[in-house]
Amino acid sequence: MNKRKFSLKDIPGWVITLAIIGILYITGYHTEVIGQAQRVVLATGLIKPSLPHQAEGEKASLTEKNMAGAGFQMTDLNGTPVNFENLHGKVIFLNIWATWCPPCIAEMPNIQSLYKKVDPEKIVFVMLSIDEKGSEKVNRFIERKGYTFPVYLPANPLPAAFASNVVPATFIISPKGQVVAKHEGMANYDSKEMKDFLNGLTEN
Repeated sequence: MNKRKFSLKDIPGWVITLAIIGILYITGYHTEVIGQAQRVVLATGLIKPSLPHQAEGEKASLTEKNMAGAGFQMTDLNGTPVNFENLHGKVIFLNIWATWCPPCIAEMPNIQSLYKKVDPEKIVFVMLSIDEKGSEKVNRFIERKGYTFPVYLPANPLPAAFASNVVPATFIISPKGQVVAKHEGMANYDSKEMKDFLNGLTEN
């Protein structure tokens, strides 16, 4: 009686699928794979942030206390303290993200592209990581990806103005310290509309 040789074809497809998923989770690459898949969705241009037609509420009377992020402390990836309110006077593109978040990974290339197209003297980027493991993991991630936008970690709890139930969450803050746009979830920010909106705020 001839014994039939075992072949990979004998393994059910679902077993192979589960094995691949298991390996991705064990190695930590599942976030990258999912993020790359979602990046393809963003490339279609279908997911765009909603922007107001103008900087609504800019005429409101503001004090230092009610400016978005007043009193909020951050550190850069070198551990240097940064006061968020010191950024007031410029347009702020604030993105709250984490290395374990696939949608965050998916939208980062287009944020990097937008960052390179605007005037850093007028428009500042705050890529705020909420990773619990701290700057070492975040630093490795940023270096591996080659991103050049500024990355920070919160040094105290996030202000109520930046509250969100999901990550990523993006806030556009006017030079006068008001949140004029907010988008929860991933989006494609590398667009003429977003660039024009940011530049428009610098002129108010």
